[in-house]
Amino acid sequence: MFLQLQGQDQESVAAIRRADLEHASIAPQERALLSLVKLLTQHAYRCQDQDVQEVRDAGWTDPQIAEAVYVTAMFAFFNRVADAFGLEDPHYELMAQPPKPNPKPWVPRDREPGA
Repeated sequence: MFLQLQGQDQESVAAIRRADLEHASIAPQERALLSLVKLLTQHAYRCQDQDVQEVRDAGWTDPQIAEAVYVTAMFAFFNRVADAFGLEDPHYELMAQPPKPNPKPWVPRDREPGA
């Protein structure tokens, strides 16, 4: 839902959900960061200095990279806790309604007709 609200097309959302970054229409900078996240998620023990350097070279700062690592680690933690307690997937994606386009563009209050 978040990606759709940010204007991402359905094909890219599906590709990102599958961790198929090659078929997602995302910026090279985002692709670099998500590649690191994918590596950390699937094979954290394989992460090396060069992997982080590639993300830096794509324009991300160390605090931004650290935040991505922290968020990735938190999701892994929550998933492992859920698995340990046998919690089932709540399928939140089924609860979300696709965003409806706003028929009326946003106008600041001081520019509304009659203001």
